[in-house]
Amino acid sequence: MSDRITVGQLYAGPITPNMLQRPKTGEASAIPEKPFAKLLEDNLLKLSNHAAKRLEQRGIELKTEQMEQIGSALDKAAAKGAKESLILMQDMAFIVNVKNRTVVTAMDSESMKNNVFTQIDSAVIIS
Repeated sequence: MSDRITVGQLYAGPITPNMLQRPKTGEASAIPEKPFAKLLEDNLLKLSNHAAKRLEQRGIELKTEQMEQIGSALDKAAAKGAKESLILMQDMAFIVNVKNRTVVTAMDSESMKNNVFTQIDSAVIIS
């Protein structure tokens, strides 16, 4: 480095304090912002690729109300400190990563028969 800093000078070279200011709020930014409702919806519940394939293969269609019920069950599991949870709802079962709010896999009643659920630390039953 060949730039010298002298006493009383805070910046070396051509950088001055006015170049370090943030853009004003009235100025247009290059990054488009998502509406709050969209951010909230995105954070409600996610499906992993594996879960999406299983839902399609097994003909399971989740309605908005069911997604909200799973989200509510996730909140309860998180309040108890769960990490990986089994959520049983009607004739369906979901393994969910609580921290990421992501459905890892989904099963219908036929797939649940004679099945052992491993690597879970909690279960939530939605009636």
